[in-house]
Amino acid sequence: MRALVATGYGDPEQLTITELPVPRPGPGQILVKIAASTINPTDLRVIAGGFRDLVELRFPYTLGNEFAGTVTEAGPGVTRFRAGEEIFGMALPRQLRAAADPVRPSLSTGALADYAVFEADTPALAHRPAALGAEQAASLPIAGGTTLALMDTAKIRPGESVLVIGATGAVGLTLIPVLATAGAEITVTARTTEAADLLRSLGAHHAVGYDGYPTGVDVVLNLALFADGLPAAARSLRPGGRLISIIFPPPEPKQLERDDVELVFVMHTGDEANGARAVAEAAIAGRLSTPIARRYSLDDGVEAAIDYARLHPLGKIVVTV
Repeated sequence: MRALVATGYGDPEQLTITELPVPRPGPGQILVKIAASTINPTDLRVIAGGFRDLVELRFPYTLGNEFAGTVTEAGPGVTRFRAGEEIFGMALPRQLRAAADPVRPSLSTGALADYAVFEADTPALAHRPAALGAEQAASLPIAGGTTLALMDTAKIRPGESVLVIGATGAVGLTLIPVLATAGAEITVTARTTEAADLLRSLGAHHAVGYDGYPTGVDVVLNLALFADGLPAAARSLRPGGRLISIIFPPPEPKQLERDDVELVFVMHTGDEANGARAVAEAAIAGRLSTPIARRYSLDDGVEAAIDYARLHPLGKIVVTV
């Protein structure tokens, strides 16, 4: 089978489409014929060595977290899914188990491939409703699930001011309409006029650069900054404000250089409240939508990864198989 793999640490330019054996499902696992997958920041951060303090990769390493596809085989003990059923969800490649849910980890052999093996018993996977196309289903688990988790944590009240840092990524583009529906006064970061216009069309009220954060805001949602950028973000909060971050590793309160604000880390691993089934229900109800910026075939997977890294598209990059 074909797979988008890294043969060593480096930039996306060193990725290759490689022929690998079709993986086999063991007890509690399913084999899925992939229809669509996506490129995500974690894919590129991992192969660049960004997780080496957590795990040292063994190569070749197959990329891919989100997917939609058809079950072709169920391993011993699996009753939740059967061959022929359409499913979707998210799963970390097995080598990243240390970053997965410790109780019910959603793991796979890597979804950017013709076939992948997944753990069946996890809420990060679900049957794909007929009303949700394969490409949209593959685009939703991370951005949609993270949006649900952030909204559950932030508990935004109507009229609260919210600064969204990193708003032009897939999570931000999915999150902004939900914040608008909640009645928030939304300020977003945007580097270009095109990005600012798109975010305003989704419900944002103000757009600023990374050197122009407002002050006195109630909530900062950090979708992009590592530890060195947190003090500037925290300075934009009013006393008693909340800073909620999704960037791994979890930040520590001392990194904010303020002791009068609240810090919360949200790591979306796909539990019952924000897993695949919850995302599908919200999408079908019209509450969640993630824009797709570009589509590529698996044969063009290396180009897809390079374009994601270098062109910073406003929306998901989907790889069809």
